[in-house]
Amino acid sequence: MKQFIDFIPLLLFFIVYKLDPRTVDVAGHELTVGGIYSATAVLIMSSLVVYGALFIKQRKLEKSQWLTLIACLVFGSLTLAFHSETFLKWKAPVVNWLFALAFLGSHFIGDRLLIKRIMGHAVTLPEPIWARLNIAWIAFLLFCGAANLFVAFTFQDYWVDFKVFGSLGLTVLFLVAQGIYLTRHLHDADTTTPKTED
Repeated sequence: MKQFIDFIPLLLFFIVYKLDPRTVDVAGHELTVGGIYSATAVLIMSSLVVYGALFIKQRKLEKSQWLTLIACLVFGSLTLAFHSETFLKWKAPVVNWLFALAFLGSHFIGDRLLIKRIMGHAVTLPEPIWARLNIAWIAFLLFCGAANLFVAFTFQDYWVDFKVFGSLGLTVLFLVAQGIYLTRHLHDADTTTPKTED
């Protein structure tokens, strides 16, 4: 559910981007709907609404949600201010690489790896497996950032499609692979967990 909520602004961005550009009259003001710039404005507004509602309901946002919101505001505002989609093309790579940096930093800062902080409440694993998972996430996020950057500046007609559905597909495939990997090692954790007598 949380991932779906995070996906709402991106989906709205995609829908507006795909509309044929047209001018509409709203309260006496002419607005262009369709194309990259109106889609960027929708991305900013919907992100503020979605994350604002989450903040009001939960009284907080997760660090990943703060990073996503701030990146959306910064890169989206620069795109509109300078009328250049180049800024928005850099958003996904930068966000992915910042997440990769956070995973990497957890190897040296703090008492637990980031992946263990995220999943440790639900899964018990040996420490070496946590370390491998954390490294896998670093590699995956670096790859996603590079793939987004490559598509954005090489296949400019398809970069929005890849940004929305390509990245989502890669993430789903990675999560499936992670799940398969975890099922192979869950029994290792069971054998290392002390058993208690009733």
